[in-house]
Amino acid sequence: MRSFIDLEAWKKSRLPRNQISLLVKTFPLQETYRLTDQIIRSSRSIGSNIAEGHGRYHYNDSKKFFTTARGSASETIDHLIIALDERYIDNQTFESLKTICEECMKLINGNINYLKNQDGKE
Repeated sequence: MRSFIDLEAWKKSRLPRNQISLLVKTFPLQETYRLTDQIIRSSRSIGSNIAEGHGRYHYNDSKKFFTTARGSASETIDHLIIALDERYIDNQTFESLKTICEECMKLINGNINYLKNQDGKE
């Protein structure tokens, strides 16, 4: 694998990032520096940490960044729950984005398991 852009987890991470970037434009202005900022940051962090983890030289370093990416996906789901509770999004939007984040987490878990197996071969 030559680049992080070849990783399925990174490819999938683009979906929530792009959809959330559009979605937050509908949030109330008073949420600009609260929920809007937080959900944008967490959704962008998923792919950014996958990319950085892929670029690390040692498997343990890579695993840390993939683990952080998984945490960012969970954080994004929590922000989506807040948006749902505040009625900024409907249940269908929530379920769709939650499913995408969970799919990212499964792919990230696959990368983490791969790295764990490679770590023992060094």
